[in-house]
Amino acid sequence: YFLLEVASTFGPAIESLLVREAVIDRLVATIDNLPRGELPEQIRPVGQLEEPFRTDAGADDMTVLSFSSFARYDALVAYLYYADLDAVYDTYQRFYPLFQGAYERLGYPNAYFNDRLIEVIDHLLGAPEPSGPMVLVRPNVLYEFADPDLEALSSGQKLMLRMGPDNAATTKRILAKFRERLVRP
Repeated sequence: YFLLEVASTFGPAIESLLVREAVIDRLVATIDNLPRGELPEQIRPVGQLEEPFRTDAGADDMTVLSFSSFARYDALVAYLYYADLDAVYDTYQRFYPLFQGAYERLGYPNAYFNDRLIEVIDHLLGAPEPSGPMVLVRPNVLYEFADPDLEALSSGQKLMLRMGPDNAATTKRILAKFRERLVRP
């Protein structure tokens, strides 16, 4: 029933992006992990993005995060942008007992998921907004940010960087509005 509500709120095309199993548990675990260093792939509620990660050659043969890579997140950000935040909030409220139960199963029986959600939104809103190209290195299979301060960021703040400045700014505006709804008496 939750997936039907999500499709009704964000549009039916979003269903193709979501995993089918334990979506609420995955959402809760993902949100809980965003301020941490790693976000295990097996808990993510969203499947692989269609577009591949892309890099470009920057000045002095440095590898930089490609502007075309930012487009990978355009559809997700558009779903957020065009969603009725009141309907999103209403859906969240209706299903809150399931979110709370999933949070308790993660090992937080004396804490509220809503408090954690607000904390994580605040964390994401604090993601830096670097100017200029983001230089990457590839010490192993995966790329990392060459700037140690950027590489030391949480998985959630790195996600905000990888989606590009325009998508990150739009996402931050939406998160700030949703946060207002969460704390409104």
